[in-house]
Amino acid sequence: MLKYLSIRDFVIVESLELDFAAGFTALTGETGAGKSILIDALSLALGERGDAAMVRNGCERAEISAEFEISKLSQVQAWLLEQGFEGDDGVCLLRRVLDASGRSRGFINGSTATQQQLRAVGEYLLDIHGQHAHQSLLRSESQRGILDSHANLAADANALTSLFRDWQKLHNRRLQLEQNAASVMAERDLLQFQRRELEGLKFTVAEWTELQGEHTRLSHAAGLLETAQFGVEVLSEADTSCLAQLNALTARVRAGVEFDAKLQQTLAMLESAQNDLQESVYALRHYQQDLDADPQQLREQEQRMSSIVEASRKYRVSAEQLPEVLKGIVTRLQELGGDADMEELARQDKASQEKYLQAAKKLSAARKQAAEKLSQEITLAMQTLAMQGGRFSVELLPLAEGNAHGLETIEFQVAANPGVPMRGLAKVASGGKLSRISLAIQVAASKAATVPTLIFDEVDSGIGGRVAEIVGGLLKQLGQRYQVMCVTHLPQVAAMADSQWQVSKAATDGVTLSHIRILKPAERVEEIARMLGGVKITDTTLKHAAEMLGISA
Repeated sequence: MLKYLSIRDFVIVESLELDFAAGFTALTGETGAGKSILIDALSLALGERGDAAMVRNGCERAEISAEFEISKLSQVQAWLLEQGFEGDDGVCLLRRVLDASGRSRGFINGSTATQQQLRAVGEYLLDIHGQHAHQSLLRSESQRGILDSHANLAADANALTSLFRDWQKLHNRRLQLEQNAASVMAERDLLQFQRRELEGLKFTVAEWTELQGEHTRLSHAAGLLETAQFGVEVLSEADTSCLAQLNALTARVRAGVEFDAKLQQTLAMLESAQNDLQESVYALRHYQQDLDADPQQLREQEQRMSSIVEASRKYRVSAEQLPEVLKGIVTRLQELGGDADMEELARQDKASQEKYLQAAKKLSAARKQAAEKLSQEITLAMQTLAMQGGRFSVELLPLAEGNAHGLETIEFQVAANPGVPMRGLAKVASGGKLSRISLAIQVAASKAATVPTLIFDEVDSGIGGRVAEIVGGLLKQLGQRYQVMCVTHLPQVAAMADSQWQVSKAATDGVTLSHIRILKPAERVEEIARMLGGVKITDTTLKHAAEMLGISA
């Protein structure tokens, strides 16, 4: 239930704070006073699109905050928990800020939220029936939505849409493969050849790296052997080799140490160098033994590298990318499938169709039962709205083939007078009758509402007299089950309300502002009299207004 609404700098509202109660509340006021601003503000808080024109002239931003009591709304609590919008127990606070540039921000329980998230939670909290709702009622999708909502079939309808899309995805894929069988077969043959070719190459990036290094070493083997041999000769085998000369020098310094101890450090360094050079000789000789300059091995490596380079050129990638090419070929082959895959796909297509048809037939049966009940309820409501003898029917028109919404289209048909044949709602010519039929549909649909708050924005337009009094009675009945608010210009409707708010506007220093206040009983008499009597309010009008309120008390 809506508990509190705060409006700041919105259209012609400077500052407004409203506390709401249960039951039926009427919002009244002179034409142009801004009665629908409350509805527009709530719509913005619940995720409707806003624009810069909604910001009050000369202000930087407009701000709307709406607080809802949700202690008995388990679905809302679960949604908030799932989306990470936990707040105080039993409370859901929606806030929307719209700046003068048209940019807006939304919040749920203090956390930033998208418009889509505001709309999603708003669907659990509040329904707004606008004065032009009958225009949308002429569309088949709106009629289907009303029927499904009235029968609590919305979840089943959404599930059916998912089943249909799954089936169509499989079906279209199968048809595409069948229609392109020749080209698919040719592509599959080419891919299979390429797969065999690359798998036969048995290429790995690690092998390629090792192969490149080994080839470089083998291709320079002769020069490397020559270098090693030269090193051995210079260090130890030549007559004037480094080691021979170093050994001679070391021996003389060692002898000199006996006469001068200061040569001991030099001797240590020479002996260390002597050891290092000897180790170098051993290492070079070992390298000579290990270095294999086999020409046959070199030719084999060159052939292997040539095969890899040729493959990389063929597929227009670097050698390192060949494994990714093979992976892509395998993936594409899986997508194309083989003959066995085509048969399996056909089986899946058939099974998916059967699953859809089974759910669709079940939904059709539930819709048929619900259509009969809704037809009776709306027909009964029409009798009370000055259409005695009128009939209403929710027809399920079969489709040659099912679609995402089922095996039928929904059409609202009506006969406004006795003896008149049933026709589609869209063919009803009289705007007044259409408005009353629309109200009957909305009232009947609202009886199955799952949201706690219903708002009617001048849906009583085009009616009056006894019918208006009946409309007020219908809204009062709804107010016993839901929190109901109605923007109205009819005194008969306003008199039925449990409470009444007056919307007015006044200009101060050239600035026009809208105000809303809760009327006391005496003030309600004056407001109802104004709605009855026009410009001049007489004692008779005031008495009539008091009688109307006394009847509704």
